[in-house]
Formats: sequence, C-alpha cells, structure tokens
Amino acid sequence: MAATADTRDGRAPWALTAPALMLFVGVLVIPLAMTVMLSFHDWGQYKGIEPVFILKNWREIATDPYYAEMFWRTFRIALLTTLITAMFGAPEAYILNRMSGRWKSFFLLVILGPLLISVVARTLGWALLFGGNNGLVNKLLMSLGLIGSPLPFMFTETGMVIALAHVMMPFMVLSVWTALQRLDPQIENAALSLGAGSFTIIRRIVLPQIMPGVLSGAIIVFSLSASAFATPAIIGGRRLKVAATLAYDEFLNTLDWPLGAAVAVLLLVALVLIVVGSNALIERRYAEVFR
Repeated sequence: MAATADTRDGRAPWALTAPALMLFVGVLVIPLAMTVMLSFHDWGQYKGIEPVFILKNWREIATDPYYAEMFWRTFRIALLTTLITAMFGAPEAYILNRMSGRWKSFFLLVILGPLLISVVARTLGWALLFGGNNGLVNKLLMSLGLIGSPLPFMFTETGMVIALAHVMMPFMVLSVWTALQRLDPQIENAALSLGAGSFTIIRRIVLPQIMPGVLSGAIIVFSLSASAFATPAIIGGRRLKVAATLAYDEFLNTLDWPLGAAVAVLLLVALVLIVVGSNALIERRYAEVFR
C-alpha cells in the first residue's frame, strides 16, 4: 500500500503538468521544428517547395552581404532603442517611485496605458505626426517658418528607433520600478544626513541597486525590438527592411518559404544566444540580488 501511494505521489506532478506540456509542445515546439526543417528545403519559381535536404538557403545568407547588412541593421536599431529606453526609462521609474500614493497610481496608469493600445495604432500615430508633407508636426513647423522641408522620419532608421523606443518604454520602466521596490528609502536619508549630495546618492546608492532592473529591462527591450514587425513595417516600409520584415516578404511576397524560414530561424537563434548570455552575466554579476 505504501509503495502504491508513493507511486501515485510521483505521478501526480506529471499528470498536473501534462496539459500545459502538451500545449507547449503543440503550439511552440512542433512549429519551430517544422520551421527549422523547412529552412533546409529547396524552392523554385516553377517547381515550388521541394522536401530535400540542402544547405542552399543557409549558404546564401552566409555569403550574400545583403543579409549581413539586414541583420546588422536589425541589431543596431534594437541596441539604440535599448539605450534610449534605459536613458529615459530609469529616471522616469525613479521619479515614479518617489511620488506619493495618489500621483503614483495616476502616472503608473499613464505609463501602462499605451500597452492597452495596439502597437499598429501607436506607430501610425507617429506616421501621422511626422509623415512627410502631410504630417501634423511637419505642417505646423513649416507654417511657422521653423523648417523649410519636412523632418525626415518615415523610411529612416531614426524614425524606427524613436517609434520603437516609445513602444518599448513601459517594459523598461516596469523593470526598473520593480527593482526600486527593494531599495530602502532610509538608506538615501542616511546618506543625505551624512553629507552626501544628490548626485553621489544616485551614483553610489541608487544606481548600483537598480542596475539589475535596468539590465533585465534592456534584455526585454532588445529582444522585443530585434524581433518587432509592425513598427519597422510601418515606419521603414519596403525601403528599410529588418530581419522580421525580410522574413515576412520572403514568405508572402517572394513565396520563398525555405529562405524565409532560414532568416527566421537565424534571428531566433541569435536572440536566444544574446538573451541567455546576457542573463547569465547579469546573474553572475548580481548574484546577491537574485538569491
């Protein structure tokens, strides 16, 4: 009887996790495996997809400088977006944490509010503001005589970085704000009573303690920016492609599914390596925080 009870106790966790495991395998693992297999197939304009094992797609990506520039642009835009969100999001989270209860709730709602709106709608808002001669801001500045021609925003990397930074800002703010919950305000008061200036308090007390939150937010923002599709597709269009829009074009415009699958798999592998490596470095550097 005791052995039977032990067997039941051992099977219970597997029985409880089986539905979630099946869903994970069916929704994520199997489609990813099929995408990887598809990247090794051949494709022709007249013959379509041939289920043969070849390395033509991977060889083309490795040897053609067009794809190298595409991935370099993707990670360059993601890195600039991450730096901008960290530069503005960390002070914003610090100010939010120092507010009183009523104002903190209000501004937290303001920060989280954009997450309730579609990314497409938010990006189209930037296009309406700075979209060439018809952009509202450009028309206003030109009517005031402040600029002679529209500000270059659409189909530029600058426009993509600004729009992505606006979309990703809440993730950075929330990550830093979560880290600030560990910070005891009395430590700042003690440093202030001992004669430390505001800059010294921020540099030597606040910043070291919120740095894990900044780095965690940076990982989230970088990975989401590098894999973003809607914002680069609207702002960059077909003139300025990134890896996600390139894979989309290969799948739906060129119909070269194997090449699009290879681009998607390469982007996924690169992001996984970057995220896992960065996370390992963060946990090693700030081991005390994650205990």
